[in-house]
Order: sequence, then C-alpha cells, then structure tokens
Amino acid sequence: DFCLSRGLGDVYKRQALKWSQLAANQGVAQAQYNVGSMYDNGTGVLEDDTEALKWYRLAADQGIAEAQFNLGLMYANGEGVAEDYKQAVKWYRLAAEQGDADAQYNLGVMYDKGEGVPEDNVMAYMWWNLAAAQGDENAKENKGKLQDSMTSAQIEEAQTLSRECLAKDYKHCG
Repeated sequence: DFCLSRGLGDVYKRQALKWSQLAANQGVAQAQYNVGSMYDNGTGVLEDDTEALKWYRLAADQGIAEAQFNLGLMYANGEGVAEDYKQAVKWYRLAAEQGDADAQYNLGVMYDKGEGVPEDNVMAYMWWNLAAAQGDENAKENKGKLQDSMTSAQIEEAQTLSRECLAKDYKHCG
C-alpha cells in the first residue's frame, strides 16, 4: 500500500510486464497467460485486446485452461477478434475438459442458447451439472430452471452423461 500510495504501483506493474514478457518470449506458458491478462486488463500497459488474444492463444495452445477460457470469452464477445461462437465453444470445451467450472458453465450457456452448437437441453444441463458440482451457484440456478422444461428421461440422460464425464476426468464428454 505504501508503494501504491506513492504512485509506484505503475512502476511495479510495468516491471512485472517486462519480466513476464521475457519469460513469455522464451515459451513459458504461464508467463504467456500472465502477459495476455495484463494486456486484457490494462495492467502495466494500455489495454489491447489484439495483444491479449495473441498471448492467450500461445498459452492456450500449451494447455493453460485459464487462457483457453479467456479465448472463449474473447471469441464469444468479439474482443480483439470477430465474434465467433464456434471458436468460443472450442476454447471453452478445452478448458472445461480440464475441469474449469467457468468454462463448463459457459458451455452450458452455449448449448442452452444454441450458440456455436445446436441447442440441446441435455448437454446444457450436463455442463451446468458439472459446474454446479464444483460450487458454481449460477450453474445450480440455471440447471434448476432448465429441468422445469425437460422430461424425466432427459434429466436422467443428462445426469448419466454427467457421471460418465466425471468418471472420464471431463475428457470427451457428451
């Protein structure tokens, strides 16, 4: 707080960016994610969605779930790239398969709305069920609302798919 109150926070943020970029340029995936996040949020640098997208993609290609999730958000919202729901689903799915509850929640939304995938209540319920099992309150709420419009057979199918997905450590679900 002492440093931040004296205006040194920006100096430290710029230094963090400098050192993170050095590591990121060496191919360190977590550093690539960090640099992407800094550009995404304007931390130590002017906000730049195109740069954020570049660094997130490098980290995502190395399997960083948070970067995959953020790429999904950027494609879903057209930030730094043309809006593309199919690409959003691709990146959400990669993060969701690593157990990322936010990505699982967003996949549920995509299936619920039919954005980037065919509308499918069973799949929406399954992804929300998985996210809810990790404590995501919005997923619990959406799952509850959705089941009101589903048959008992659809709910049972979604629950079965959820159990199978969990048993497969979230890989190749649905």
